[in-house]
Parts: sequence; C-alpha cells; structure tokens
Amino acid sequence: MTTLTSPSVSHDGKKTFVILALAIIFWLIAYNLIQPLANWISFDVFRLAPDSHLGESVAFFLYDVPKILLLLSGMVFLISIVRTFFSPERTRALLGGKREGVGNVFAAMLGIVTPFCSCSAVPLFIGFVEAGIPLGVTFSFLIAAPTINEVAVILLFGMFGWKIAGLYVTSGLVVAIVAGFIIGRLKMEKYVADFVWKVHRKVNVTEEKLTWSDRIERAWFSVKEIVGKVWLYVVIGIAVGAGIHGYVPEDALASILGAQAWWSVPLAVLIGIPLYSNAAGIVPIVGTLIEKGASVGTALAFMMSVIGLSLPEAVILKRVLKTPLLVTFFAVIAVAIIFTGYLFNLVL
Repeated sequence: MTTLTSPSVSHDGKKTFVILALAIIFWLIAYNLIQPLANWISFDVFRLAPDSHLGESVAFFLYDVPKILLLLSGMVFLISIVRTFFSPERTRALLGGKREGVGNVFAAMLGIVTPFCSCSAVPLFIGFVEAGIPLGVTFSFLIAAPTINEVAVILLFGMFGWKIAGLYVTSGLVVAIVAGFIIGRLKMEKYVADFVWKVHRKVNVTEEKLTWSDRIERAWFSVKEIVGKVWLYVVIGIAVGAGIHGYVPEDALASILGAQAWWSVPLAVLIGIPLYSNAAGIVPIVGTLIEKGASVGTALAFMMSVIGLSLPEAVILKRVLKTPLLVTFFAVIAVAIIFTGYLFNLVL
C-alpha cells in the first residue's frame, strides 16, 4: 500500500512547489515593470509634464498602488505560512509558566507572528487568564499583536526599505514589552472583570497536523482574504499620499511635524488615538509625510497610536477590563509611544 500512495503524494508536492516557483518568477518580473509602466502611462499616454504637480501625483499613484499590492500579496503569503505553525492553544501553552520580564519579551515576540488582532482581544485575554499567564505578560502579547501589523511592515518596507520597517517593529516590541511590564508591576488584577476569573474550561493544546500543501493552500487563502479586504484602503491611502506628494510644500510639513517642534510627537499621538484606520489606509499617508519632511519618530508615533490605540479596541476590552485598568492600559501605551517617538527623532 505504501508503494502505491507514496509516488502520488510526492507528485502532488512537486507540482505544488513548481507552481509556487513560477508564481515567484512572475511576481519578480511584474515588480520590476511597475516603474517604467507608471512613467509611460503618466507622461506618454496622459502627456502630463514630469515636473508638474499633477504629473508627480499621478506617477506616484500609478507606481505605488501596484507595487504595494504586489508586496502585500507576497509578504502576506510568506507570513501566513509562518502563522500556520501557531494556534491560540499553542500560543497559550508557549506562554504558560513564563515569569514577568522574560515572559514580556517572549509574549511580545509571539505577538508579531501570531494571527490575532484587536477583534479577538477578549477571547484571547480570557484564554490567557485561564492558562495562568501573568497579567503583564498577557498585555505585552495583546499590545504587540495588533500594533506590529504585518501590513504596516510590508508597506513601510515597500516605501522606505528595511531600515524604517525595522524601526517600526523594534519600537512596537519595546512599547509592548515595557507597557506590559509596567502594567504587571502595578498589580491591577482586581480591575479585571469578575466573570473572567470564574471561567473554567480545559485548555486544548492539541496541534493540527498540516502538510506543506495544506500550509500553502491556507497561505493563498489568507492572501485572497487580506488583500481582498484592504486593497481599497491601500488605494485611498495612496491617493491621499499622492496628493500630499504633489501639492503640499515640504517646508509646511517639516515645520509642523519636524523633530524641531517639541510638541509634534505628543500632538501626533493625541490626534491618532481617536482616529480609526487599519494599517493599509494610514501607512501610505505616513510614508508620504516622511518623504515631505515630517520626522520619522513623529510619523511612526502617529501611526502606532492609530493602529494600537483604536477606540473599537477600547470598547471590546471594556467587556473584560474595569475602567481603571482600561485607562491605565491606554495611558501607559500612549506614554511609551511618545517616548519612542522622541527617541527616534533624537537618534535620527
């Protein structure tokens, strides 16, 4: 029986990887054709002047939209394969028994690669409490998971390269670790909703066995799902960014959001907290602000406050956190983001 089924499995595996290799080749060819195609459409087909405001805006838009969508598709595919190795049960098991300090670091790093967002904050919080994970460690995970957003990393990489994308990831990790540690040290367990402590159910740590074909299939499904949900935000965000790129003077933005204005970082965070946008909508705008003279620290602080301190998340978490802990949670993160913004402005 083994000799009859083994060749079929091998053939299916080879077929999967051949298709994957062809897709990568097509992706690379398409990516390298974007710039000349955007310039040809803007300046030859539309006959716009290359040095005009409208010409710069149109060329920027036609270049950035396909570039970002291609990067988004490729990176989401790779990240989704990594995420198939993590489940809520396995994540709880990995964090179980971790002390504060080391646990905060480990939880924040897990938050980057695990497929959870603010909408899943309540069930995750309850599950972590059930597993006996310390409150501060739990918050480090809950901060990192939505704040260090894979879409934001991909978009920042596409616009500025690994340096800015790396700064974003590093700053998000630091904020998650420090904020979670501080919340843990404050000993605010009494401000967790009473019903959370009364929930008891067996934690299932059984892992689903997946083949590589299964993982690739799930990754492809994630690409279709995520890109299908965010492509319009990408287009709108880049359209706004294109307008800023072509029409807003650099000096104006530099004077308002530059490192020299000491109040720019806290103002950016305060403006960002009540706003609600996903990374796909806000990152293209932030990228254009940096290009036009806004300081990197101020721009990243604004982006992190929009992504990591959204009002919908506050409403969701209100179900399991009493007001003092919820206010402390947001205040500690806001202060940490402000400090991070100042630090990057000072270093860069």
